[in-house]
Amino acid sequence: MDITVYKKTVLANTDRVQIILMLYEGTLNHIKIAKQKIERGDTLSKGTHISKATLIVTELSNVLDMEKGGEISSNLRSLYNFVLQRLLYANLNNDVNALEEAGKVIDTIKDGWKEMMKEFKQQVEVGV
Repeated sequence: MDITVYKKTVLANTDRVQIILMLYEGTLNHIKIAKQKIERGDTLSKGTHISKATLIVTELSNVLDMEKGGEISSNLRSLYNFVLQRLLYANLNNDVNALEEAGKVIDTIKDGWKEMMKEFKQQVEVGV
């Protein structure tokens, strides 16, 4: 593969990774706000933010390529399903702990994506 084509491919993937990182950040932000709303007794707003977090995680799960992604996609789907279950439980039971569990999982996945982005950038810099 020509190095220029390779670099363009890596940069395009880096942009996709950045978008995914932004989606994780959005999820974490909505979870944080939902926790605050539960603590203040604002169940209507809590539900709105949990719904937004749920929509993002659902979309992340829906776009997984199960054929190309193999075991990684399968593991991510399982993690997303866990997060969705915890979000639903938190919404139904005003449970801050369930929100924290969901947030920890998303944060861990986000850290993995950040690491992948660093590796992409390093590859581009060394011209691999």
